[in-house]
Amino acid sequence: MIRIRQKFEATRVDSVAAAVETELSKLRLAERIRPGETVAITAGSRGIANIAEIVRAIVEHIRGCGGAPFVVPAMGSHGGGTVEGQVKVLASYGITEARIGVPVQATMDTVIVDETPHGVPVHFDRIAAEADHVVVCNRVKPHTGFVGPIESGLHKMMLIGLGNHAGAKVYHQAIADLTFEEIIRAVGQSVIQNCGILAGLAIVENAYDETGHVEAVAPQDFFHRERELLDLSRRWLPGLPFDEVDLLIVDRIGKNISGTGMDTNVIGRKYNDHESTEDDTAVVKRILVRGLTEESHGNATGIGIAEFTTQACVDSINRVTTNLNSITGNHPEAGMIPLTYTTDREAAAAGLSTVGMVSPGEARVIQISDTLHLSECLVSEAYADAILPRADLEILGEPKSMEFDATGALKDVLE
Repeated sequence: MIRIRQKFEATRVDSVAAAVETELSKLRLAERIRPGETVAITAGSRGIANIAEIVRAIVEHIRGCGGAPFVVPAMGSHGGGTVEGQVKVLASYGITEARIGVPVQATMDTVIVDETPHGVPVHFDRIAAEADHVVVCNRVKPHTGFVGPIESGLHKMMLIGLGNHAGAKVYHQAIADLTFEEIIRAVGQSVIQNCGILAGLAIVENAYDETGHVEAVAPQDFFHRERELLDLSRRWLPGLPFDEVDLLIVDRIGKNISGTGMDTNVIGRKYNDHESTEDDTAVVKRILVRGLTEESHGNATGIGIAEFTTQACVDSINRVTTNLNSITGNHPEAGMIPLTYTTDREAAAAGLSTVGMVSPGEARVIQISDTLHLSECLVSEAYADAILPRADLEILGEPKSMEFDATGALKDVLE
């Protein structure tokens, strides 16, 4: 294996709090917030860079406008679909009353505020619905399962996030019969009209998992600006160093990394769980997942996309949380357990035995930390000749044998 570093475009916001303040000031929210009015600020379950600082900056701006801000978890069924679980997820990101300076008010209750022309009930978080205003904050990026002019961002936070478990389940069921865009547009417009949406704060991250862009968006502009920001996010999305892979080894998956644990836009499984299609960029034959992130709290949604894993990884899975999230997302396959082996060595050997007429020494193997952190990774010598002509790739050392310890455990990429 050869350790390499990928060089990506790296637009970055140096002062996140200042950027949030500048952007929100453009919307002149003080003209719409009466003194003492309550403002719910959404916070989700994704591992968004600088999210505590961003939420705190929104809080300070709303206070400056005379409002009374508070934070609401907006994460559908994540955190086990419980108040305690969702509060715990936010705390792991530093979003607590002590850190942010305002209460975190959580409920799994929803109110039905409308019905779409398709007959889909529009669910909305009860506490957020009782607020005078709502500020929607989320990262804009390609969705891991749906394709459209907008995918994951402000609209998703209004629907899936603030819909809590009940709304997320209904919308995912509806998507099985209607298009993603139909649901997004109908429910999103209803929420904007009926639920006091004051503003949105859209975040786009660069390929190094850093804040690359923040933008305040007026509710009436959500659709067209989110569509434009999605194009920017696609340009900045990191990728594997090579498109064709026999065995991809992923050190960790988790909900803080991606909705499917590992980003299907990166690994090439967006349209089919176990093989690439003509619409995918990456062509990965086999995937071995070695473990879960601590921030995922045992939620292994997405593990079913891999073909191989280890017993240690399986033992760390919270089956209740994983099952609930997979069913809510109408993607039960995402929670299925892959072929399980005692050690990383055994799992890797099994994976390599299924990639075709190629010896292990000639196999195209890539090991990554996770699908968010792709700057540094390990690639097998089969790629050696392809590395040298690439200005975006830097070799960091001499080739080494895969580093297994005495127990057969593989060393992490970033250990």
